[in-house]
Amino acid sequence: MSDPEKPFHDAIEDIKSPCSRASASPEAERRLLYKCDLHVVPILTLLFMFAFLDRINIGNARLMGLENDLGMTGHQYNVALFVFFIPYILFEVPSNMILKKVKPSWWLSGIMFAWGIITICQGVTESFTGLVVCRVLIGVFEAGFMPGSVYLINMYYRRHELQWRLNLFFSASIIAGAVSGLLAYAINNMDGIAGYRGWRWIFIIEGLATVIIAVISKFLVVDWPETAKFLTNDERALLLSRLKEDQGEAQMNRLDKKSMKRTFSDPKIYLGPIMYFGIVNTGYAVSFFTPTILHQLGWTAVRAQVMSIPVYAVATVTTITAAWASDLLRHRYLFTLAGCLVATAGYVILLAQSAVPVGARYFAVFAVTSGGYLTQPILMGWLSNNMAGHYKQSIASAMQIGFGNCGGLVASNIFYQDEAPGFVTGYAVSLGMTWVCALACACFLGFLVRENRLRDRGGRDYRLRLEERENLGDAFPGFRFTY
Repeated sequence: MSDPEKPFHDAIEDIKSPCSRASASPEAERRLLYKCDLHVVPILTLLFMFAFLDRINIGNARLMGLENDLGMTGHQYNVALFVFFIPYILFEVPSNMILKKVKPSWWLSGIMFAWGIITICQGVTESFTGLVVCRVLIGVFEAGFMPGSVYLINMYYRRHELQWRLNLFFSASIIAGAVSGLLAYAINNMDGIAGYRGWRWIFIIEGLATVIIAVISKFLVVDWPETAKFLTNDERALLLSRLKEDQGEAQMNRLDKKSMKRTFSDPKIYLGPIMYFGIVNTGYAVSFFTPTILHQLGWTAVRAQVMSIPVYAVATVTTITAAWASDLLRHRYLFTLAGCLVATAGYVILLAQSAVPVGARYFAVFAVTSGGYLTQPILMGWLSNNMAGHYKQSIASAMQIGFGNCGGLVASNIFYQDEAPGFVTGYAVSLGMTWVCALACACFLGFLVRENRLRDRGGRDYRLRLEERENLGDAFPGFRFTY
């Protein structure tokens, strides 16, 4: 039995088996990866699609009469978007710390069940106040899902195998945008059934689907590698051996004062959220306001819902293709820069939209969506690749996604209805934040290059004499950062 003071998934050294990576065949490793790909990523991707769907469907409900029916005026729609992010940001790190102590299958399915119930409640609320309360509670329960899922996926793959799996997972948020538009188009025909407006049925049907999927997911979401039921003992030993070899001696499986100080004095743990903060604004701006932006191009509300579907389809293909190339080349930085440049082109066109035709403006929405969504998951993979040790990875992932999502606070407050159809403030701020991301990425790259060169010269070898040398994480002198 492992040390009771350790989280049960940290005790890699306690797993004993005759099968190790040295004795395993390439075919055995391929079978193991295939098995992980079958059990780990697909179910989390499906759940994340529902999470994002329940988060952004308010944008579709707006076009179908939400504001009029609830008597909303002025910037109250922006307030309803804004309040979601406060608990979403505050609860991400605590949620990931809880996740380390419990089974992911229980925690992730449990919080999903809770936000599904609240989504249904959005469909029956009779006031703006009720809507705000629901949005706050959805933020509370959704807070732990994305960082928890990213951390769980990290526990099954080596660094150069991780990116396209993360992008596949993240593509669920893009697919949710397309599905949201498609469902809104279909549900529009339910207007008046049982006395409910069509926008209410959006929340009720999608919330009910979330609850059902949450119950089923309890039996499908995998637990930590050390206890995962889909692995045999030999496969488990091989998996843990691969992960341990990938990290080398860069371990951080004990959380004490020294490791906490080392974690929170690391510049990477702050650059990660800044990078994500800069680009996540684009993702949320697209998700919340694309139906409205397309409606402003002169299309009907229903057609605007439908015309959003190709935008998300192209972004999905772009994101997954970039991830595959990124893992193949074992490189991250230039892909983040490419995403920022593509999004920049889109924002420039939208800022000059009075001088360009509708077709060019529609293309700009494609560029902004594809560029933003290409960059976001690569930033998550890049930071995770350069964090070693269970605790540090968990904290870094939650901080990046949690505090990085402050970009959502910005996105929810910069698209003013009285600026339609130009939305100058929204596009200008989003463009500026895209370059906050680009500059933070450049700083992150510079830090990694400098640190690797310093370690190559032996400039960090003094750490080998430290008492806590076995708990240094990525501060271990032998660890090399990836670009």
